[in-house]
Amino acid sequence: MTQPSNTNVPPPEAILSQMLFGALMQQSIYIVAKLGIADILAKKPQTAEELAAQTKTHAPSLYRVLRTLASAGVFAENSDNKFDLTPIAALLQSDAPNSMRDFALLLGDEWHWRIFSELKHSVKTGETAQSKVFGNELFEHLAQNPQDEEIFNRAMTSHSLASVPAIVEAYDFSGAGKLMDIAGGHGILLTGILKANPQMYGILFDLPSVIEGANEWLEKEDVGSRVELASGDFFENVPAGADVYMMKHIIHDWDDERSIKILQNVRSAMNDTGKVLIIEMVIPEGNESSPSKILDLQMLIGTGGKERTEDEYGKLLEASGFRLTKIVPTKSPLSVIEGQRA
Repeated sequence: MTQPSNTNVPPPEAILSQMLFGALMQQSIYIVAKLGIADILAKKPQTAEELAAQTKTHAPSLYRVLRTLASAGVFAENSDNKFDLTPIAALLQSDAPNSMRDFALLLGDEWHWRIFSELKHSVKTGETAQSKVFGNELFEHLAQNPQDEEIFNRAMTSHSLASVPAIVEAYDFSGAGKLMDIAGGHGILLTGILKANPQMYGILFDLPSVIEGANEWLEKEDVGSRVELASGDFFENVPAGADVYMMKHIIHDWDDERSIKILQNVRSAMNDTGKVLIIEMVIPEGNESSPSKILDLQMLIGTGGKERTEDEYGKLLEASGFRLTKIVPTKSPLSVIEGQRA
């Protein structure tokens, strides 16, 4: 693996030009992810011609894509014209522990790009670009388009697998006897927490169609006997019986009105000493660079939800009958936002 050496800081005009051509950079990442270039280079550095032969692509064109990516630290071109992995490129390997390949495939896919092209609609109206392009909301679209849903689910799974260790390390879950993972999918985060806290039991709550597939993962991870499965819709009600109610990447999908509805249902289910954990990115104040700010635009065009600041989370919890007790940052971009009954 080669460390990138290009550390020159370009002038403002060059920086803005790079931003304006950013769509091509993202599509280049998408293409190499789709072709599995990082997996091939994991074996040994190779030339564009060698890579083209294995991926059935046009070698001169592939070279131009790889050269551009190498200039940004994604891959490195060596003196013998062979391309090698860099730490960034390694994230595009399909079997990397913190792989972002599926995320690259999601964001670069055609249906996502059609949404990106209608950001102006969202800015002018406050409506999602998703609704203009497809005439539905994101989760309706996924339910109606299995291929898109598969890409989305794989990306969410890989993201969960990458973030679990940081969450488990940062937050002390040991005081919970029973933890509910709301809209927890197949229980990837819940599994990680249960493994680190052998005294704990869990409840996995999600839509019936999701819960049906959870047992295979839970049994494979040897926590099936400690997890109760429950199905339903969190807009209608949330099951009782847990000490701590946890939601990761759920509240950011929804506007304040619908987020408050979810949180009120959680509050109705919990006992007086219960806690709610909202695991999301927290937008920093001021001009600080943060992935939460670009993800906030994704929520604007895609779901109608939003990323929030610490103050906004405090107000959201207060409006739902909670008080914000603390925010615990993790080594990932996510934080654990803890609330208790007001």
